[in-house]
Amino acid sequence: MASTLRPRPCRLCRKWFRPHARVGARQRVCSKSECQKERRKRTQEGWREANADYRVARRLQQRVKQSEPEPQRLPRPLERLPWDLAQDQFGAQGADFIGEFGRLLVGHVQDQISAQVLDSA
Repeated sequence: MASTLRPRPCRLCRKWFRPHARVGARQRVCSKSECQKERRKRTQEGWREANADYRVARRLQQRVKQSEPEPQRLPRPLERLPWDLAQDQFGAQGADFIGEFGRLLVGHVQDQISAQVLDSA
């Protein structure tokens, strides 16, 4: 079987290699540790990009399962809001959702502010 696997160039370092017999035609990078680390890094980045809301959803689900959830760490203006009242009114999951929504809004506003060009007269 090894004779049917033709050498191919590594997609990262461009050096020729012969694919591993078990991986076969699916192998795109050579077995050097640098190439494998870069392949893994790119794979994880792609997964995170495709599943961007996974981290937030998982954290919210874990907080709901806790009997006594610790207070959320929120950015500067949101930390002054009465989150204990929000939690009483909307429940832990509702308050966490509002907090995450507020975090997204604050991040978006900060991005917009930093993107504006300062005009000096």
